[in-house]
Amino acid sequence: MKKSLLALAALTAFAGVASAQSSVTLFGIVDLNVRNTKTGPNTVKSLSQDGIASSRLGFRGVEDLGGGLRAGFWLEGAINPDTGTPGGQSWQRRSTVSLMGGFGELRLGRDYTPSFWNYTVFDPFGTNGVAAMSQAVGQLGSGATTFVRANNSVGYFLPAAGGLYGQVQVAAGENVTGNKYTGGRIGYAGGPVNVAVAIGKTDRTGAMIDDYSDSNIGGSVKFGSFTLMGQYSKRDYSTLDEKTILLGGVLAIGAGNLKLAYTKTDGATSALDIKVLGIGYDYNLSKRTALYGTYGKVDRVPANTDTTAYEFGIRHAF
Repeated sequence: MKKSLLALAALTAFAGVASAQSSVTLFGIVDLNVRNTKTGPNTVKSLSQDGIASSRLGFRGVEDLGGGLRAGFWLEGAINPDTGTPGGQSWQRRSTVSLMGGFGELRLGRDYTPSFWNYTVFDPFGTNGVAAMSQAVGQLGSGATTFVRANNSVGYFLPAAGGLYGQVQVAAGENVTGNKYTGGRIGYAGGPVNVAVAIGKTDRTGAMIDDYSDSNIGGSVKFGSFTLMGQYSKRDYSTLDEKTILLGGVLAIGAGNLKLAYTKTDGATSALDIKVLGIGYDYNLSKRTALYGTYGKVDRVPANTDTTAYEFGIRHAF
């Protein structure tokens, strides 16, 4: 009897703690596809993932502290649904804690860098799948670990202000080469227009201990059911640099979307010159589930490293 009372007391105490949390949400995406990839003379057929969205599992929550102040957390990790992630789960997609209010948001932890956002927001394929522009973008051998995300970061986000948005981020290197990052992004989204510019710098990276920098500008304009997208970016490291342009769009057709994009990178050497052409279509069976097909062609130097690929898959969000 005593053990039962102790168990009931423990559950009651836990419920009291849980009730202080305004909301906690479990969320995720599972995206799998059948893919065919041909690089030079070699062809690989596979069950792959992340054709139109990155597979993930996460938890997020917000607590109302009163007076317009809120606290929040976000834990999100990548999953490999084709194999079930035999290596175990981590939270390296995002692991942050925030304080939010009329002043904006102060966010600490591992998070996306400001200089990454334009690459995915203004790419019709969202840096996913065989047609993603990210195949034409590199870190120039710098060893920078901050192209997509940064560890040990402190970020600040502007409050909503008539379409203006922006953020700054500083990440401590903690004596690890390629981890120290400083960046910012500012943009405007109003009506059919969304445009943003970003810049980031990773200090003393690679064997040559030079800074790696990444600057970009992107935008989209909606004309009825068609959204035109474009972006320009430049990356520098030591004596190397590369410039990338993307032009593409998304056409809404009933419950589906037709996507098209062309990406071209010109680098300091011919080995950095890359072209990506992609076309795809996704059909929404519901708000959470979609079927899709994508074709992508990547041209490189030398020509025997060119890649042609197509994939057909299903994405479910929960």
